[in-house]
Amino acid sequence: MNKISNAPRDFLPANIAVITISDTRTLENDKSGQTLADRVTGAGHMLADRLIVKDEIEDIRAAVRGLTQRDDIDVVITTGGTGLTGRDVTVEALRPLFDKEIEGFSVVFHMVSFQKIHTSTVQSRATAGVMNGTYVFCLPGSPGACKDAWDEILVHQLDYRHHPCNFIEIMPRLDEHLRRTKS
Repeated sequence: MNKISNAPRDFLPANIAVITISDTRTLENDKSGQTLADRVTGAGHMLADRLIVKDEIEDIRAAVRGLTQRDDIDVVITTGGTGLTGRDVTVEALRPLFDKEIEGFSVVFHMVSFQKIHTSTVQSRATAGVMNGTYVFCLPGSPGACKDAWDEILVHQLDYRHHPCNFIEIMPRLDEHLRRTKS
């Protein structure tokens, strides 16, 4: 019988890109993107890139595709565009591009969010998936939602030391289906 080992492991930093989806924000006034950037580096990961992208489906797709094709990016975190208004198009832009959707991320995000903002969490369409062997997390555009997603979910799942399982330990196998089709 195989037992799951809880032996101590070393921290493995991930290369993480942060994209703020907004028609109005700049790097100077982007509180949500800065919140994520600070948490990424504070946790010991590398902030590999930080962008501001307009609320346009093709612009969002181009930016995320470009990042997921880079060898030096393991994770892309977007903030903004997950609400219900007409300009909120991050989910429409990215969900069709996911090789696999991480449905549980949305579920847990809403559980965490409900504790803070109660039923208002239903207005968020936070989602996540795997694209081209890279994790993509789509968070709401508020600093509070970014803090909740990072502090309660991502800081743990992006830590190789987290038991019983985490996103980092399966990262090398995320693109198995792509490698299979190339052979």
